[in-house]
Amino acid sequence: MSELTFLLPDVGEGLTEAEIVNWRVAPGDAVAVNDVLVEIETAKSLVELPSPYSGVVGLLLVEEGQTIDVGTPIITVTSATDAEPSHAPGVAAPGAAAPGAAATGADTAASPAEATTVEQATGYSLPAEPESAGDKPEPVLVGHGSSASTGTRRRRARSAPAAHEHLAPAPVHHSTAEPLPRPAAPTPSASAGPVLAKPPIRKLAKDLGVDLAVVTPTGPIGDVTREDVVREASQASVFRNIDTPEWPDQREERIPVKGVRKMIAQTMVGSAFSAPHVSLFVDVDATRTMEYVKRLKAGTDYAGIRISPLLVMAKAIIWAVRRNPTVNAAWTDEEIIVKHYVNLGIAAATPRGLIVPNVKDAQAMSMRDLASALEQLTLTARDGKTSPAEMANGTITITNIGVFGMDTGTPILNAGEVGIVALGTIKPKPWVVDGEVRVRQVTTIGASFDHRVVDGDVASRFLADVASIIEEPALLLD
Repeated sequence: MSELTFLLPDVGEGLTEAEIVNWRVAPGDAVAVNDVLVEIETAKSLVELPSPYSGVVGLLLVEEGQTIDVGTPIITVTSATDAEPSHAPGVAAPGAAAPGAAATGADTAASPAEATTVEQATGYSLPAEPESAGDKPEPVLVGHGSSASTGTRRRRARSAPAAHEHLAPAPVHHSTAEPLPRPAAPTPSASAGPVLAKPPIRKLAKDLGVDLAVVTPTGPIGDVTREDVVREASQASVFRNIDTPEWPDQREERIPVKGVRKMIAQTMVGSAFSAPHVSLFVDVDATRTMEYVKRLKAGTDYAGIRISPLLVMAKAIIWAVRRNPTVNAAWTDEEIIVKHYVNLGIAAATPRGLIVPNVKDAQAMSMRDLASALEQLTLTARDGKTSPAEMANGTITITNIGVFGMDTGTPILNAGEVGIVALGTIKPKPWVVDGEVRVRQVTTIGASFDHRVVDGDVASRFLADVASIIEEPALLLD
């Protein structure tokens, strides 16, 4: 028997501190390798730390809500073996020095429990079975773990002591993982048939307050898609706050500035006051883009992939960057670095604040590969699992304010970049075509640039190129 002390690891990008957000274990709990011990929030993301050992939890050395430095002891575990795996830099024996950067690995899981016939055939979960859940990709846990695990797996409860019931603040059906999301509404009656929806879609419906039982499914096998949920929510309101709450009893609320919010503030202030911004706007007839998106959705090659006007905008920006390369650059005071690749950032609103993950080498991707990458990037961000590496080294950014019903805006540059494009909502408006006023699908594209690098003529040509693709996507075939 030996007592091992876990030290807070550097989870990437040279971060020096993190906040203990939520302990997933309690003293006396039995843990196995890769069980999640704690959730921490760094300046860039929310991260789960897994256990590299099996044993019994001893002491929790840091309280929830406390911000500590990398290398600080956070938990002790009594292990039945004295052997120490070499891949565990976040763990130290008593008296050992603080480790360096932690390794990154994939979380492994046990084989799934018996699935229903529908689950075996499609990978979708049926809400009528409380212990059954559809296949869900396991998040990559930063700190420890084996990288050999591939594919999609489902966690199941192991034969373990009752102490496992304390691994989360709310009941989780005796599992070490968070329960897969369920819709807030009751399960539809048998006469109406089961609702087919993947776990991320169920989570989105719960977050937006959408009853899946009333959503009209449009998926290839009669399943509810992300767009079905968003459309149902948008019919009630363009705002996420569907209900208007009562005024709180307290007159003021004080929110500590820390973690992601603190980093957002520092980054925005640094960008706004170090880079001289210049902004341009253009109205665009996006009717052909909407028709193109509709055709892509109907195609078998894109079955199961979310397709939206953002995909065409992403391709338009990549094409326009190729024609106007200085908008895809960085300023260093000594030199301008023009980058001949596109790490395309997508500004994402998450429960913990705005983050900008990016699709690496987007210029080398096909339309289908880019659509898949954008969907995965968005899902990861909404689940709070975006890693620091996924937010590093962006070259140009899109912010899609149209999803909130906004026409346009003046975006602030993402730090280290010299261009950002805002896509406004696309909606029917009067538009002059061949001397006649017709109803067309119109949007407004806004963009901001670092005027130290991007002159007005380059900015104008770049935005005009983006607008030309939105007006006629067929130009991408040239």
